[in-house]
Amino acid sequence: MTTATAATTAIHRRIAEELGVREGQVTAAVDLLDGGATVPFIARYRKEATGTLDDTQLRTLEERLRYLRELEERRTAVLDSIRAQGKLDEALEAQILAADSKARLEDIYLPFKPKRRTKAQIAREAGLEPLADRLLTDPSNDPQAAAASFVDEDKGVADAAAALEGARAILVERFAEDADLVGELRERMWERGRLVAKVREGKEEAGAKFADYFDFAEPFTKLPSHRILAMFRGEKEEVLDLTLEPTESDEDEAATGYEIRIASRFGVADHGRPADRWLGDTVRWAWRTRVLVRLGLDLRTRLRQEAEDEAVRVFAANLRDLLLAAPAGTRATMGLDPGFRTGVKVAVVDDTGKVVATETVYPHVPQRRWDESIAVLERLAREHRVDLIAIGNGTASRETDKLAADLIKAHPQLKLTKAVVSEAGASVYSASAFASQELPELDVSLRGAVSIARRLQDPLAELVKIDPKSIGVGQYQHDLSELKLSRSLDAVVEDCVNGVGVDVNTASAPLLTRVSGIGAGLAENIVRHRDTNGPFRSRKALKEVPRLGAKAFEQCAGFLRIPDGDDPLDASSVHPEAYPVVRRILLTTGGGLKELIGNDRVLKSLKPTDFVDTTFGLPTVTDILKELEKPGRDPRPAFRTAEFKEGVDKIGDLEPGMLLEGVVTNVAAFGAFVDVGVHQDGLVHVSAMAKTFVKDPRDVVKPGDIVRVKVLDVDVPRKRISLTLRLDEETGRGDRPDRGGRGGRGERGGRGEQRGERGRGGGNGGGGSGSGGNRTPRPRGSNSNTGSGGGGALADALRRAGLVKD
Repeated sequence: MTTATAATTAIHRRIAEELGVREGQVTAAVDLLDGGATVPFIARYRKEATGTLDDTQLRTLEERLRYLRELEERRTAVLDSIRAQGKLDEALEAQILAADSKARLEDIYLPFKPKRRTKAQIAREAGLEPLADRLLTDPSNDPQAAAASFVDEDKGVADAAAALEGARAILVERFAEDADLVGELRERMWERGRLVAKVREGKEEAGAKFADYFDFAEPFTKLPSHRILAMFRGEKEEVLDLTLEPTESDEDEAATGYEIRIASRFGVADHGRPADRWLGDTVRWAWRTRVLVRLGLDLRTRLRQEAEDEAVRVFAANLRDLLLAAPAGTRATMGLDPGFRTGVKVAVVDDTGKVVATETVYPHVPQRRWDESIAVLERLAREHRVDLIAIGNGTASRETDKLAADLIKAHPQLKLTKAVVSEAGASVYSASAFASQELPELDVSLRGAVSIARRLQDPLAELVKIDPKSIGVGQYQHDLSELKLSRSLDAVVEDCVNGVGVDVNTASAPLLTRVSGIGAGLAENIVRHRDTNGPFRSRKALKEVPRLGAKAFEQCAGFLRIPDGDDPLDASSVHPEAYPVVRRILLTTGGGLKELIGNDRVLKSLKPTDFVDTTFGLPTVTDILKELEKPGRDPRPAFRTAEFKEGVDKIGDLEPGMLLEGVVTNVAAFGAFVDVGVHQDGLVHVSAMAKTFVKDPRDVVKPGDIVRVKVLDVDVPRKRISLTLRLDEETGRGDRPDRGGRGGRGERGGRGEQRGERGRGGGNGGGGSGSGGNRTPRPRGSNSNTGSGGGGALADALRRAGLVKD
């Protein structure tokens, strides 16, 4: 077995152990990924090969495979470097080959890593290493006497003191570069240490948003992601000074335990021998000047990485919920992009999303042409048979919502339904090259109204036109690794698009780009072919698209739908390669395909095992039978809207004890934000979500859920609203839910960073005392729940109690 093969096998074995699956499953999945297959394709159509690994497992596998391959590349580079130095022996090579993480590998490599000339190197060149060895191995030697024989002015060693200083530099470097010792001390400091924050002198007023961290300390292992990121931001903005302390006790006492461990490692002890005190001072110096500094840098990196990982996870989970929110469907919709001085931009789209009318009305200050605006909207709604009104949630949203309410009240015969939807990223879309290509005849401001209308019809189809980062449903996103965030969010979009499926005859190029096996160029080719030759009548016709070869067809065909095509199966998620299985089923039932599809009685009477062969196993056949029951079914929930309380239009209208209906706009590690229709989202802290302990707020609610909440507290000057899902919660400042002790309010920071994107600026940006992660407005009325109020037994209990509405 070659070295490369052995490394590959080791990687597969390790991933299998981490996932708790067989090594063969991992090997099959890796082979498919290396062959160009996407995660959605493997999860849906290669279950036999991978032993039914799901998309979550495959995404984890993909990420770990990337990390471990990078580790192997680095391992090879390290081995080559040390070998070139002539310092690689069998023991060291074994140690390097056994390194199971990048951190461990770098610890081992550190003594051999090319670096600038250090004091230790200069001392070795001066011949002082024997002195260091002599004092360390035999402390009975008197340091001054031993050093005297190493004095050599030609080598830069002027006296005994200089010789001892050089010997100390050598030992300090040796202690600080011992891989096993450093690894042990790093874990010790992680388990016992804490992060301490102090406000910089004179920064109290300018950095008020970080007030919760002006005098703050918390163990590393207890720090949640949002607090870490808030403090790092406070440091970046030069408001806070951060210190990583080795334990929670006094610093000197803390140092003692670490120094004892270093001394023990190298046999240093105070037995009254001449060199013992000198060696003890050397250990202390090594700890304070090298080891502690290095551990501080390592743990700072670790804190940031863990905080980023959690923040990315939250962002990705929220984005998934948002993309899979309930679509209103193919219904004529009027989009209203609110504004005061510049007016309310109006766009009407038909049931296919095509723009059929645009207008601008001026119902608000300073023009106040209210009745005229209602007349214009009534005419447009009547002429184009509008069913829905989508209202953007930016500036003048609440006032425009009232305009729509008056329209509905004045003209009940129109049977209109209104909903407030997110404008997040709408300005990014409006000014994009794709918007210019898609809506060349419209002004940028009117394109926003079109996007708002289409978001209500199909959030997924419209939001894929925008960079996921611009949708803004995460915490501190501008503090996160761009690559890590983009990779995670792109994976979420890919999974959502392919999980829902795409109508190839109506999909936009950006939506097609997210389909398995289709890139931007191929998506443009599909649209161009469709425009030139008319709608596709079958999946086979896709092969006529330029550059859509066999591999691309294999990857994308099952996710592309052709309703009302030549073959009913083309509207389902059954892959064309599996059509022979359906034909065998038809031979068994003796009927036609149209009679079989949707016929639960016949389909449930069939045994999947009867149709298994050497190509298609039980998982695939089972999936086929389920799909035939409800072909092309949309996994997203049914559409419904929230009803905001009449007369509650601004934060000043809120009072403790009010019961309100609202829409969950964002979920963070510390709680959920709920839009109750007053231009400022309220926070349901995790402690106010249920009567029992809630580890993850997403177990209770998700973005888009419609919930009933009670107002606990309102702070108008600071624009803070405290809500609870526990409707029997006592109200008033003295009865607010526990914030979790010291530093517990730090999670409420960073609200203002993105909220100004569509006119909702203000907020409490930054770290310590705001009300949430870096956020932009999210859909309010447009999104129903992606599972009717969250998952798990707790969510079911809340629904039964009436705290989360279906």
